[in-house]
Amino acid sequence: MAACGAQAPSSEQAWLEAAQTFIQESLCPTDKEPNVQFTQSVIDCVKTVWLSQGKYQGFTLPLSYSFVSVQNLRTHQRLPCCSHLSWSSSAYQTWAQKARPNGVPLPRERLLLVGTLTDLSGDLEQGSRNGSLYVKDNTGMLSCELIDLDLSWLGHLFLFPSWSYLPPARWNSSGEGHLELWEAPVPVFPLTVSPGPLTPLPVLYPEIASRLLRHRSKFRVEQHNLAGKLIQLSALVKSKKKAYFILSLGELSPTVSQAISHVSIIVQIPAQLVWHRALCPGKAYVLTQLRVSRIRGHHYCVWMTSPFSHLMLLEPECVQELELEGPFLETDSKSLPTSSNFQDKKEPKGLMRDSRLLHYTGIVTGVLNEPAGLYELDGQLGLCLAYQQFHDLRRVMRPGVCLELQDVHLLQSVGGGTTRPVLASCLRGAILLRGFSCQKPGTQSSLQTHGASLYEQLVWERQLGLPLYLWAVKVLEELACKLCPHLLRHQQFLQHSSPGNPSLGLQLLAPTLDALALPSRSIRNAHKEILEEPHHCPLQKYAQLQTPCSFPTLATLAEEGRHRAWASFDPKELLPLPEAAHLPCCQLNHRLAWSWICLPPAAFHPPQALVGVLVASSHKGCLQLRDRSGSLSCLLLAKHSQPLTDPQLIGCLVRTEKFQLVVERDVRSNFPSWKELGMTGFIQKQQARVYAQFFLADALILPVPRSFHHSSAPPQTEPTCLGQSRLFLLSHKEALMKRNFCTSLGTTSEVPKPTLSFHVSGCWLGGTQKKERIGWGPPEPLTVENKDQKVLLIFLGSSVRWFEFLHPGQVYRLVAPGPATPKLFEVEGSSCTSQRPLELAGCVSCLTVQDEWTLELESAQDLPDMLGIHKALSGSLLTDLLGANVTDSLVSFSAEILSRTVCESLKPVCQMKPGNTEVRRCVKLTVAIGTADSEFLPRLDIYIEDPHLPPPLGLLPGARVHFNQLEKRISRSHNVYCCFRSSTYVQVLSFPPETTVSAPLPHIYLAELQQGNWGPFQATASCHVISVVSLQLLWVCAHCTSVCPQGRCIRQGPACSTQTSISQASIRLLVEDGTAEAMVTCRNYHVAAALGLCPNEWTSLLEFIRKPGRVVLKFTGPGAQLESSAKIEEPLILYLHTLCTSPSVLRPVVLSFELERKPSNITPLEPPRLQRFQCGEFPLLTRVNPRLQLACLCIQESSEHPNSQGAFTSSC
Repeated sequence: MAACGAQAPSSEQAWLEAAQTFIQESLCPTDKEPNVQFTQSVIDCVKTVWLSQGKYQGFTLPLSYSFVSVQNLRTHQRLPCCSHLSWSSSAYQTWAQKARPNGVPLPRERLLLVGTLTDLSGDLEQGSRNGSLYVKDNTGMLSCELIDLDLSWLGHLFLFPSWSYLPPARWNSSGEGHLELWEAPVPVFPLTVSPGPLTPLPVLYPEIASRLLRHRSKFRVEQHNLAGKLIQLSALVKSKKKAYFILSLGELSPTVSQAISHVSIIVQIPAQLVWHRALCPGKAYVLTQLRVSRIRGHHYCVWMTSPFSHLMLLEPECVQELELEGPFLETDSKSLPTSSNFQDKKEPKGLMRDSRLLHYTGIVTGVLNEPAGLYELDGQLGLCLAYQQFHDLRRVMRPGVCLELQDVHLLQSVGGGTTRPVLASCLRGAILLRGFSCQKPGTQSSLQTHGASLYEQLVWERQLGLPLYLWAVKVLEELACKLCPHLLRHQQFLQHSSPGNPSLGLQLLAPTLDALALPSRSIRNAHKEILEEPHHCPLQKYAQLQTPCSFPTLATLAEEGRHRAWASFDPKELLPLPEAAHLPCCQLNHRLAWSWICLPPAAFHPPQALVGVLVASSHKGCLQLRDRSGSLSCLLLAKHSQPLTDPQLIGCLVRTEKFQLVVERDVRSNFPSWKELGMTGFIQKQQARVYAQFFLADALILPVPRSFHHSSAPPQTEPTCLGQSRLFLLSHKEALMKRNFCTSLGTTSEVPKPTLSFHVSGCWLGGTQKKERIGWGPPEPLTVENKDQKVLLIFLGSSVRWFEFLHPGQVYRLVAPGPATPKLFEVEGSSCTSQRPLELAGCVSCLTVQDEWTLELESAQDLPDMLGIHKALSGSLLTDLLGANVTDSLVSFSAEILSRTVCESLKPVCQMKPGNTEVRRCVKLTVAIGTADSEFLPRLDIYIEDPHLPPPLGLLPGARVHFNQLEKRISRSHNVYCCFRSSTYVQVLSFPPETTVSAPLPHIYLAELQQGNWGPFQATASCHVISVVSLQLLWVCAHCTSVCPQGRCIRQGPACSTQTSISQASIRLLVEDGTAEAMVTCRNYHVAAALGLCPNEWTSLLEFIRKPGRVVLKFTGPGAQLESSAKIEEPLILYLHTLCTSPSVLRPVVLSFELERKPSNITPLEPPRLQRFQCGEFPLLTRVNPRLQLACLCIQESSEHPNSQGAFTSSC
């Protein structure tokens, strides 16, 4: 747009001709003929400014410059630019250096801008004046900003020697750019100076004017002129009805008694609003023809300008104080308007702080959040303009702008994540522009463009205080970065919230804002906020905000969970002594192979809130929360024991503060023994599975319209038929696992790989329905043979995403979009499944669900045929579950998971490839089966092996789970256990409790375990040790468990690679409690308690056993039979024999135990046997129940035998 300079007089002539044409078209009055003198005046003005720089290189005209009209700037200038006619190139370079290194200077264009400076926005009606300034020519007008305005400039034609133009920002809905006028404009024609008054102007000074207001009832108040120093200037307040500002005049040289004397004046005449740009605090002014007026809704009067009022600088020689007489002139100590209600008087002392009012001048050094009105001043202060109407100022705000802040609030330690002091301006203070920025505005992202109306709503409608507002802005920015633009659009997420069009961002914050916002905060009143003393506004008092919660990205939350999980992973804590000291390495490493931690939101500081878009994964078959950082698997329950069934939840925005972040740790290790547990080098591999679990009732679910999604599908264009559907009742659901599916012959030469899939079986409810305008049409009629037709539905590929929503007993609608296809849901057979599985499942046909098909949940109440269907979870009878019947090997039941461990695979070891030393493992769940007719819950082991590994989410100790169609098996020792198979379906009913309270074991009599009903699996009994049946002490190899005499493994061919040995021990005790007898087996460290040995005695005894490696004692009668792997010294045998028959072992004890074998009905109870007893001289014959087989959990001394001590008491 700039013209090149010329080197010959002909170039000057061409420049002049172009200038004349431009002036006549763009600047000359349209209602008059072209005026040569007018044109020459404009050119002379340009020439004068051009020559004033002193370095014009012999050219009297700026041949490198060209005139530009307002219209050309608006339509052709797409980039920010500046023009400085009076500046040399070196001056511009010096000026541009101020923008570096953090910014880019405005590029220089050689343009000449001439126009009329006005406050009229397009026409001559006074209603079009709102205090804004414009530069106008015949082609249009542009809004502008000017540092120091002289009111005499309005309506005159000027040459603007230094200016910059900024195109409309992305947030500017008007689409209009604006001008920044750097220097005072140069008038094309001399300005006429109005002569001063012929006689001194009678004026009132603030002290008398304020008394006149208070005594207006005693004196007729007419229009007066007021004079004084400008001590306070409010913001320009714009409402729907009118715009106004308030200024306060003080005494010129106040005495001590006049120090607080000031008078406020309201300026609301549209033509006078531009005064706000001309007023400068500290200068003295005269305002003429003011009148007294009462403000509606207030009890006091104020001075107000009239349409005939004028503003002029105070010149002492041109004014004369007006002398008034009357009693009101006496000194009056009453203050001006005061607040009638102190809004913070009920707030507790010490919690609330008072902000500090001050004046401040600084430079903007950063834009923190432009829509929210947050900036950085001088690199160390925050600046908040949200509590003012700063629309006009927002367009010039960028780093480098100099501001003068009048009556601004200083707030320190506001909290909520804000660390720096903050300056915030209310309506009482003015923000005055004192310097433009030489930096080019940065590129605005969508986050910096949208949200201004939403932030205004937080301040003006929800009445948030500054600490809470700053936190809300920070959180909205974080949430927008989490969700936009890939999942949601910035515009809809940060839109203004209205009853019919709510804002997603505000809905996410509403629970927290409602809990933290101050109750009954009054609506802001601009007149009170500016006029009343003492001053009260939303910024006057504040309390330091403790961050209520944070909204981390899902990736950050998952990473924090992993970090805490591995930071708390300590093998010594998972396997504490003395238990770990007796475990061989295989058991030791299996016990460490899986562990978990549960992190509630309160475990983080501040508490974490979970936010994301709910999606269904077709790769994992689970639900996930997703944001820009990634996805987090989650397990959702509608409520207690109720699964998630509505697929419409997919795509909803979820927020919850009540959740459990679960981290499952999977460790592959090869610790030789317990002594090396502190060495991390033995950990070969570690990985973590992180997911969240929560109830839908504890979450905020926000449906997101399709238009809100960034990648929404195009609207359906089918005019008549949009799809077809069919209802089906789901009766059974199988496991989600990788299965083999055959492919069509000749399609590919690659070997097919197992595909993640699952099956469901059910029956069709009616025929196919077609989509109509108002819903689904009537179902097509079915033939007799097609009624109640059972079907097997196969879900694979993308359709795996429906796995979490499909549950037995529910009715679903299978929807196929697109044109109608005859018999789409009636395909017989399948290429993926042979006919035999269909016959076993009782299904006639098999149908593969296509990727584009969708599911909808239907209400069974709307279907007459569904009223009688029972939806309770199926379960097997306890007698069938624990009985010997194997005809029905598939069982179903609900149970609470007691423990979860890793063990060796139950399958026989297959031949491995050379070099493959990986040990196959499986997961073992010990569960307590819930029954309604039993006080004590029977226990059962469930094994999960490949291809069902890793197990489904939520199988954690403490969780309640329904297992459907597990395979029941019976071990060689007649124990019942279950295994997963392809038909197994698992439904989590409840999550583990956040706080676990270990209930004490029930105290029972041993005879209760011999009754017909189910007794406790673990209990406590007070009994007496009758005798020791056997004792075994040995040292074994930690790797192969072979005996280790003298600490060396004796295994032959191949020899054991490690020489680490561990001690093991077992003792069998015969105990009775007067009701029954029991054989109790104690192992390892419980043997020391059974023998009554203290830790030092036990350690010494084991050291004596190290040399022979193994000692076995069996007590079959009054003597002892010895069995050992080496010759044992006689003193050791004598000591053990004496100890096992001493009162320190044969004593009353409190025994905590569990059944050695889990209860079942496979082996019936033995009948009582006849046994002879000798009672003195008389033999007695009685029936005795069979002895119970128990495993010791803990042995404690009985209160009846408190002095039981070991044999070496003196050495302990």
